[in-house]
Amino acid sequence: MVTAPVGEDGITPDGQGLRTTAALDGDGPGIARARGLAVDFLTRARAEHGLPVSQRAMDLTQLVVSELVTNARKYAPGPAALDLRITGDMVEIAVWDCDPVLPVARAADAARVGQHGLEIVRAVAQEFTAQREPVGKRVTARLALADDIG
Repeated sequence: MVTAPVGEDGITPDGQGLRTTAALDGDGPGIARARGLAVDFLTRARAEHGLPVSQRAMDLTQLVVSELVTNARKYAPGPAALDLRITGDMVEIAVWDCDPVLPVARAADAARVGQHGLEIVRAVAQEFTAQREPVGKRVTARLALADDIG
């Protein structure tokens, strides 16, 4: 995985918020490195920028990163990228891969072993989108940074 921060200290030049991007390689440890990048990104957002990143947001971000990157590696062999962005009170997790086929969540089935990743992501995310790009697709999930007190 190659990390390519956008702008100094991960701040986007257009002022939208904090952001980091990484090219993903095809090996298994790349998934663990993607989770580590997400933890480092959110830790920096909390420590250096004073953003209210809850432990729940940290845990769910790792889960979503793991599921989306795993799907990209499993179903779209070839180049892939992870983009993490904080806008307002949300963390946006986007994974691009070279396969234009959009993911489809399967019907819930407690007896099925595996293939529940997209169901999980859709259940924990406040927003979920999958869209075709000029090359491949981008799958994006957005999660709240802070726990909902109400």
